[in-house]
Amino acid sequence: MDGNLNLIGLGLSAIGPGVAIGLIFAALISGIARQPEAANVLFGRAILGFVLAEALFIITLAIAFVL
Repeated sequence: MDGNLNLIGLGLSAIGPGVAIGLIFAALISGIARQPEAANVLFGRAILGFVLAEALFIITLAIAFVL
């Protein structure tokens, strides 16, 4: 029963980073559409946001395996 609850918690915690990544890249596309000349700067910042959101899930995954 405990292992099943960990997996349910892991699945629920994957929603947050998934939504965050979608919002980050939606903002990236919107920003590039408004200012195409700033695409390089916006892309770098979007990748940084993607990495931070993905790191949150990786930490959660590690905690789920440990517990």
